[in-house]
Amino acid sequence: MDMIDSDLTKLSQLILTAARQELLPRFKNCKVNVKEDGSFITEADLAIQKFLQTELKKQWPEYKFFAEEMPIDEMGDFFAENSDGFWCLDPIDGTSNFSCGLPYFSISLALIKNSKTELGIVYDPIRDECFSAIRGKGAWLNGQPLKVSQSKRPLKKAIALVDIKRLDADLRQRLVLDPPYHSQRSLGSVALDWCWLASERVHVYLHGKMMLWDYAAGLLIAQEAGCFSLGLDGSPVYHLSLKARQAMGAVENTLYQEWWKYLNEQN
Repeated sequence: MDMIDSDLTKLSQLILTAARQELLPRFKNCKVNVKEDGSFITEADLAIQKFLQTELKKQWPEYKFFAEEMPIDEMGDFFAENSDGFWCLDPIDGTSNFSCGLPYFSISLALIKNSKTELGIVYDPIRDECFSAIRGKGAWLNGQPLKVSQSKRPLKKAIALVDIKRLDADLRQRLVLDPPYHSQRSLGSVALDWCWLASERVHVYLHGKMMLWDYAAGLLIAQEAGCFSLGLDGSPVYHLSLKARQAMGAVENTLYQEWWKYLNEQN
């Protein structure tokens, strides 16, 4: 990995600049359009993507650029053609929240090389919280080490972050009628969700449809902080493709095993 600490600092500052110049001035005052898939897009998404694409190319010209708001016809063979390294950006993860004035959204950027996420940054501009990680070196929140405590919390006392609407109907019904955890939230930014798991603000996680740009950075941060994760099909969450993933996670292994057992019984 040739990305050193000074580069991580430089990247973080670049994302903070993008948020302050292109994102926050448009918060609560931004035109919203609807894409073909029904999701929202704003001028802020496009402005951040343009800004970061330009700046990343200037400072790291060796890496290509991939982002959620790229034209679909440019996405098809991108991964196979750029295995040497590329940036993976979600300019606003949580666009629905952003467009409605709900203060839970983020900018998410990952560096992917040889089919692995090597670096991830997720910035929450409302709380001025910058989560980051480098593969094999750890995770940080505003420069301070981020590591889960490994306390043995039972599932029945856990706070769960669960995106209900994208799960299978049978599992949705069970979670609503007979929840195994203490309490449940659904907040609306996959990247931040993983970071909040990494910081133990929640203890277990479940999501039924996340794309690579949603989770690439946040998942690495959670893993480097010591969290456990798995796709609901039993394979690793990370998969270098345009296919949506269903995933679960937990802050420590005992809780992870209990959560996985519960979910697996429903399949």
